[in-house]
Amino acid sequence: MLVKNDRISEIVDGKRVIVKKPELLAPAGNLEKLKIAVHYGADAVFIGGQEYSLRANADNFTIEEIREGVEFANRYGAKVYVTANIYAHNENIPGLDDYLRALEEAGVSGIIVADPLIIETARRVAPKLEVHLSTQQSLTNWKAVQFWKEEGLERVVLAREVSAEEIRQIKENVDIEIEAFIHGAMCSAYSGRCVLSNHMTARDSNRGGCCQSCRWDYDLYQLSDGREIPLFSEGDAPFAMSAKDLNLIRAIPAMIELGVDSLKIEGRMKSIHYVATVVSVYRKVIDAYCADPDHFTIRDEWVRELDKCANRETAPSFFAGFPDHTNHMYGTHSRKPTHEFAGLVLDYDPETGIATIQQRNHFRPGDEVEFFGPEIDNFTQVIETIWDEEGNELDAARHPLQIVKMKVKRPLFPYNMMRKEN
Repeated sequence: MLVKNDRISEIVDGKRVIVKKPELLAPAGNLEKLKIAVHYGADAVFIGGQEYSLRANADNFTIEEIREGVEFANRYGAKVYVTANIYAHNENIPGLDDYLRALEEAGVSGIIVADPLIIETARRVAPKLEVHLSTQQSLTNWKAVQFWKEEGLERVVLAREVSAEEIRQIKENVDIEIEAFIHGAMCSAYSGRCVLSNHMTARDSNRGGCCQSCRWDYDLYQLSDGREIPLFSEGDAPFAMSAKDLNLIRAIPAMIELGVDSLKIEGRMKSIHYVATVVSVYRKVIDAYCADPDHFTIRDEWVRELDKCANRETAPSFFAGFPDHTNHMYGTHSRKPTHEFAGLVLDYDPETGIATIQQRNHFRPGDEVEFFGPEIDNFTQVIETIWDEEGNELDAARHPLQIVKMKVKRPLFPYNMMRKEN
């Protein structure tokens, strides 16, 4: 049940509006994704540097790229947070002081950390950086949150395992900024505290090396009297310890009324199509609810939009209480998105109606494609003709990152995207 919160709303011209709008925080695995996230409506992005981050396999940012990303984000009123959320070993200590000073000098708004070593070091050598406690600390109660507030932290990222009722109690008892996940992958371990990768691949999951062992295929047996008895069968599908992805689109009104300060999307390793789609949907949901909460409804088109980039089944997970078996994928643990990313718009000539597009997936004349972006309403059209940069007609755009031109029936803008149905 949705409980209205008078502390975050007021009456304007006879209508209740939300005056404490939460931050929409998006993932950015590289500079291109950062620019896409900001362009599609993120208030802030979280990124990883080349050290001290839990996504070692993401592209990650050099200090020079962090500086460029901060300048771009600040130009549009957005913030940049850098993850430094590993659990450090002794070998990680040298260089930490210089790294944190470099982040501060680059203009980063804050860092997301888990290890007290990094917290203490940041306070000492880079005092201008806000320090946010990572979900790796598995905060699930207000007493633990109070402890970290007394340690001087500005914000805590709650564990994914907290419910709406637990969030309410935390906000009532502790005056601190709360960040909570609203969309993305769920970990089968406790907020990422997993050592399967360490044992199976010699990669430290708590220092950025997680290989997602939980999503591998397994045969499950019971050993009885020396015999192996199969315990799982779902057609020919193998067993996986794979949770459904988090999807809280229908819970956004409740999270806003609870006073959650930052709504976080997971996915630094996801594509720019994923980032653009998910950010744009939640931007619309947040803005629509804050403008007129008493007459707000979730639109079916928003839900369908998220399906266009989802590669797993989704569920609300722990938000409404302890999840049951339906939140887990015991057999097939992936699915095809309803659409695939086909191209990124680089330019549009309003006089000729011709768009310049960078190919991201195979397409050809005769394909029906959909265009979307923050400046336009989604629309579809059938591709008539494709030309290369020299004006030669093509039978398909088949080469990765190939630059092509095509006539489009409505105006487009840079960073708009083109996709086609699977």
